[in-house]
This record gives sequence, structure tokens and C-alpha cells, in this order.
Amino acid sequence: MPMTEPEHDFTGLRALFINCTLKRSPEPSNTQGLIDISASIMAKHGVAVQVVRAIDHDIATGVWPDMREHGWATDDWPAIFEKVLAANILVLAGPIWLGDNSSVMKRVHERLYGGSHLLNDAGQYLYYGRVGGCLITGNEDGVKHCAQNVLYTLQHIGYTIPPQADAGWIGEAGPGPSYLDPGSGGPENDFTNRNTTFMTWNLLHMAWMLRDGIPAYGNLRSGWDAGCRYDFANPEYR
Repeated sequence: MPMTEPEHDFTGLRALFINCTLKRSPEPSNTQGLIDISASIMAKHGVAVQVVRAIDHDIATGVWPDMREHGWATDDWPAIFEKVLAANILVLAGPIWLGDNSSVMKRVHERLYGGSHLLNDAGQYLYYGRVGGCLITGNEDGVKHCAQNVLYTLQHIGYTIPPQADAGWIGEAGPGPSYLDPGSGGPENDFTNRNTTFMTWNLLHMAWMLRDGIPAYGNLRSGWDAGCRYDFANPEYR
């Protein structure tokens, strides 16, 4: 029998949505329409939610935490990175262009990757113990392709991906209405609404489970470098 209330208290968790639309504020973003559904569920249950529209910021190109240390005059990423580090949950959201993620999404991937060599207080890679998901919008095919790229990126750098951690909406192939356009059917689409809701709750549940982090045994670079092999046995020496 379905529960009418969540099993856990999510108060104290923090979530960050990075909107990778190509539209600067205050231009309406269809991606933001989907973000709002997920963010409202989280906020209703005590999660502190922030949304960053990446294109509104001067994010330098590169793969270092602060590109001002590598020849760039300005770089807004370090301030956004602080929000990333403060969040238990990171959701990357963006549109489909030419069947792929937006250029803004790719830049965010690169900048996240630039911090992946850093370590947390336990000596693990920095993003361990955090949970990731994605939202995709568009009026052409490519939701699953874009989602797998985002989710691979997040898990590769250390995020934990819960079951069904993506959701999206696309209209008919070719030119046509976008998600928030009148008559698009997007906000009323049961498939999208269900998947967005399930994704949101799976992120919440996983973040609650990982609130104390991932156990450090077996994944410490310092241990490996010091000679600890964590039960690894080289077949050549058996």
C-alpha cells in the first residue's frame, strides 16, 4: 500500500540546479519550467534549493577550478563551485541542440571535471557522497542520449547516481512548440511528470542515505599511493 508521507526527514539537505539553457535572464527558459517541478517538491520537504542559470555568468573555458590562475581575466565559476560544494544534490538541466547537450552544459561538465582531482575531508575524491541527476528539454529527439552523457559525467567524477535519475520532455520532431509554449502539452504530460517526480524522490532518498558520506575504505588515493591494495591481487603474481 503506498505511503502517504515520506519515510525520512529531508530537512538540512541542500540541492543545486544548474540550468544550462542558451537564454539569458529574464528570457523565459523551457528548461526552467521542468526544474521548477522538481525544485518545488524538494522545497516542500525542507530542502534548501538554489538555481543557477549558467549563461548569466562569465564562466571561463577550461578544466581548472579557477581559470584566473591560468590566464583568464575573469571567471565566475569559483563562486558557482562553492554552491556545488555546499549541495548534497546536483541536478544539471538543459536543452537539446543538434541531438546533443548544449554548449553551456558541456562547459559546466568541463568545469566540474576541473575539481575532480581535489579531495574531501576523508581523503576521497571531492564529489564522493553527493548525488546527481539531470533534466532535459527540447523539440527534437535526444533525451536519452543527452541524459546518458550527463549521468556518465557525474558518476565518473564521483557523484552517486540513484535509480531513474533523469527525466525530460520533447515535442514532435522538427520545428514545433517548446515545453512552456501554449498548447505544447508539456506541463500536462503524465510521462514527464511521473519521471520528474520519481527522479526527485530518488535523489532525495539517496542523498538522505549518503548524508554521512561513502565509507572511505577501498577508495583512498593516498592509501593506494602508500602501497595499500585493498584486496587487489595482480594475477601475474598468483
